[in-house]
Amino acid sequence: MSENYIVSARKYRPQTFDTVVGQEHITTTLKNAIKHQHLAHAYLFCGPRGVGKTTCARILAKTINCENPTPDMEACGECSTCLSFKNNTSFNVFELDAASNNSVDDIRNLTDQVRFAPQSGKYKIYIIDEVHMLSAAAFNAFLKTLEEPPPYAIFILATTEKHKILPTILSRCQIFDFKRITTHDIVNHLHSIATKEGVIAQEAALHVIAQKSEGCMRDALSMLDRIVSFTNGMLTYQATMEHLNLLDADFYFKLTDHLLSQNVSDALLQLDSALERGFEGDVIIEGLAEHMRNLLLCKDPRMARLLDVPNDHKPVYNEKANQTPPSFIISALNVINDSELNYKNATNKRLHVEMCLIRLCYLLQATSASADDVKKNSDTLGIPAAVHQAAPAPAPIAVGYEPPSGIQERVTEPEPAIAKAAPPVAAPEVPTTPAPANPTRPSYKAPAGNGSKRISKGLIDGLDDEIKALEATVHEKRELNQPMVSQLWEQFRQGIKDMNRSALYAQLLFMNVEVAPPDEIRIICPTDFTHTYAREQRNVLIDYFREKTGVGVRITTEVREDKSVVQEQQVTVLSKQEVFDAMAQRNPQLARLRDGLNLQVEF
Repeated sequence: MSENYIVSARKYRPQTFDTVVGQEHITTTLKNAIKHQHLAHAYLFCGPRGVGKTTCARILAKTINCENPTPDMEACGECSTCLSFKNNTSFNVFELDAASNNSVDDIRNLTDQVRFAPQSGKYKIYIIDEVHMLSAAAFNAFLKTLEEPPPYAIFILATTEKHKILPTILSRCQIFDFKRITTHDIVNHLHSIATKEGVIAQEAALHVIAQKSEGCMRDALSMLDRIVSFTNGMLTYQATMEHLNLLDADFYFKLTDHLLSQNVSDALLQLDSALERGFEGDVIIEGLAEHMRNLLLCKDPRMARLLDVPNDHKPVYNEKANQTPPSFIISALNVINDSELNYKNATNKRLHVEMCLIRLCYLLQATSASADDVKKNSDTLGIPAAVHQAAPAPAPIAVGYEPPSGIQERVTEPEPAIAKAAPPVAAPEVPTTPAPANPTRPSYKAPAGNGSKRISKGLIDGLDDEIKALEATVHEKRELNQPMVSQLWEQFRQGIKDMNRSALYAQLLFMNVEVAPPDEIRIICPTDFTHTYAREQRNVLIDYFREKTGVGVRITTEVREDKSVVQEQQVTVLSKQEVFDAMAQRNPQLARLRDGLNLQVEF
């Protein structure tokens, strides 16, 4: 049994650049700078907590003073300077905690020490941790020394909040941004430490610890020490979830099944079981949001690498994602996000979470109802379905009939190429019902009887003549006219009114339409504000008029003021002087009274 217990964060703290986890872009740069003697006089290490800022600062301070560095620019660990650094007896490395030494006097004492050259070694290194805690006066006292220090002095500043440091300080330093350590790197590091300590740990348990640490290695090692003590050296997935007060994936899989089956009772009972185990409502909502995000990521194989779950759970997530509609997942994320934001303000926390689950249970009905409303509104305006969703390509015109089941159709003579696409027919009057989907396709009824049927040459020739006649009719009726377009415009406005879109309907009342042959329809707007609405509806109007007229129309918008209204407003609005002149013209005594008393009209 060891005499003094040392936590893993201190016991396994990196001593060389190669042992730093997840910061290769920084350690490689520092090693190359040492190798080529391109050391700066000031460094700024910034990034989240627990990612190795202070550790890299200490390794850098030890390496640049090492008497016998390795060919890979690592400290040897055996020379006198390395041993003195290891035993905290070095006179060339000074560490200052700016959180507790942030006054001007502390910085003045530091600048006074900088004037003395090192007794041994080549450099004096000053490590200032949490440098953003220095006061404004201390920063100002530090500026000159930081800009032009002696050639043997190197400053290494570390902070978690770079935005709080003065720009004048930032401009004098080489800045290194430390990133959060990835879950994969943390899992590998924890696995190596567990192996050295003789701890049996499941990969899923280590993954949970790494995910909970949020990229902080110090937090991950602290959690590892606690759970090892809790499990007596046996790290299992269930024990880790219990100790970290987390709900496992099976809970959310069962809850999602209840939501998809719209089983409110079982969903609320599932929530009650979690609350009885001591879990808070916000923890449940947050975990459910993460679960829905994982299901959404499984919908696309390209996003599989974003799935941050243990490898054992990935097949289950893929299976459940195939059973869950994408519309349900996206709508559920919106509901859960609103509930999470409003949780703190809720008086009855339990009821707030229950209402969230009840809304999720009926999401499938809500999404299906919304799709039906979109289709109903499209039918009301007569707008083609292609405006809202991609329509399948129309089938080619087929000649002949569809034979009954079990009967094979045979054509004895070659069929001429007459199945070409014809434009839809445009009626001269305004149609009151939607035009048929394919007016050029004749309908034939299958003759009675069994056996193979033949199509005669005369029937094909007659069908060819009928199609040519329909094409000629279409070309005759392609010209727009003002009465037809005006009537269609009224129907469009009435459709908007029936849809209860009052704001748009109010603006449409101020608009007028003009026809510019052969295929242009102008929307005339009185103001720029109304013109904005017209531009927003331009694509919808193009599809609407094409559907109703059968003509490939062009929609243009124009702002045109009403001259008569402007003139009337100018006549009716009078100044005070004009009002007095009109009154004096009717009663000349008013002018005499004004002149006699030397009065003036107020403007």
